[in-house]
Amino acid sequence: MSECTAGLSRFVRWSVSFSLLVLAVTTVAPTTAAGSSLRVTPIVKAVRCARPSVVNIRGEKTVNAQSVVVAEGQAGHQVNGMGTGVVIDRRGYIVTNFHVIDGVHEIQVTLADGRQYIARRIARDPQTDLAVIKIDSSDRLPVLPIGRSSDLMTGETVIAVGNAYGYEHTVTQGIISALHRAVQVSDAQFYSDLIQTDASINPGNSGGPLLNIDGELIGINVAVRAGAQGIGFAIPIDKVLDVISGLLNAQTGKSVQHGLAFDNRATGDDRGLVVASVDKNSPAAEAGIEPGDVLTRVDDLDVAGPIDFERSLLERSPGDRLHMALHRDNKEIDVRLRLAAAPDARPVGSPTWRLLGVELEPIPADDFRRQHKTQYRGGLAVVSVRPGSLAAKQGIHAGDVLVGMHKYETVSLKDVAYVLQKRPDLTSRGPVKFYILRGDNTLYGYFALASKNKITQR
Repeated sequence: MSECTAGLSRFVRWSVSFSLLVLAVTTVAPTTAAGSSLRVTPIVKAVRCARPSVVNIRGEKTVNAQSVVVAEGQAGHQVNGMGTGVVIDRRGYIVTNFHVIDGVHEIQVTLADGRQYIARRIARDPQTDLAVIKIDSSDRLPVLPIGRSSDLMTGETVIAVGNAYGYEHTVTQGIISALHRAVQVSDAQFYSDLIQTDASINPGNSGGPLLNIDGELIGINVAVRAGAQGIGFAIPIDKVLDVISGLLNAQTGKSVQHGLAFDNRATGDDRGLVVASVDKNSPAAEAGIEPGDVLTRVDDLDVAGPIDFERSLLERSPGDRLHMALHRDNKEIDVRLRLAAAPDARPVGSPTWRLLGVELEPIPADDFRRQHKTQYRGGLAVVSVRPGSLAAKQGIHAGDVLVGMHKYETVSLKDVAYVLQKRPDLTSRGPVKFYILRGDNTLYGYFALASKNKITQR
């Protein structure tokens, strides 16, 4: 008898004995609490745990039925978009799919308790179809327990939660059908190494959690096979964490410096990050941190992986002190690390930041062509927008792509510098028209200190 068969035989014998016991109990007292407790299965517990950390996302985008790009003078039509997101930090940071928020004018987020917020874009990676958004809540939000995808097993039970067809917090159950699937969903979007599941995933589930039986996040639901039944896909959580950690690092690395590099391999007990190296004369070196130390906590945040450390740096400024707990030679030590300004931090006098309130980043030509179906030859990614600035007042968001100013294309930073040098006094010379891509929709507006014009669909 094989091990699996023996296990099944033991399970059958146990099930029969248990059923007889339950029958005896329910015969005497059919409404006992013991009978009710049987309904609280591991799936019920997992859903109860996950629900407060799952958000519903809605928004509108303007598209044209005949063309991907809406040309000037053509009327687009409004499409209601919907999706799901998962809280990854109690301050309101949420991970979702890039395609859920791509081109959305206003990202509307609804929590499980019905509270509604308008989210702002923080970072995005169109290639992996992941994005981070943020809502500003006065309350700290619950964070979903994070599992791992490296040990997933074909056939194990999984649970999907999401805004399926607009039905909020819909729960479906299934199994892992296969691992490491490669899926081409469109000419512009290819996914590699996906989890395949037969848990029902429908439009609106995108960006939502795929859970294991312990209620841990093991994937982000991303796609469903059109015309098929019981074939859905999710991005493995290990990959999600790598991408999101990189996105958050790119955000915090522009303003603060710590001097630490980590070995992202497991420590053996799934707790902590191993310090791989410490930069000379860095804040980490001054704090006495050494290679081989294991970082387990920053302030009140436990560190189990790179994303936890990156979360601890969110909203930090140069001069802030971090209380860090580390293991060294089987001993726990506490250090205080004072963050320094990043050496390549954006200069205060940068023309685009000072005059427009926007930080721009070049997009490689191949990436631009792959991400956007448009007549433009290239553009500059909007990395961040200063609150209250010209860019903010015109409705520009992080994630937009600046493709033109005045009568010039903005393929490089030099193109923007040329326009600003040619027309340095925006007040006296009149407003400067600009063009951006939001998804594949072309929008325009005007940069002028006194302008009240809003960004308009082109």
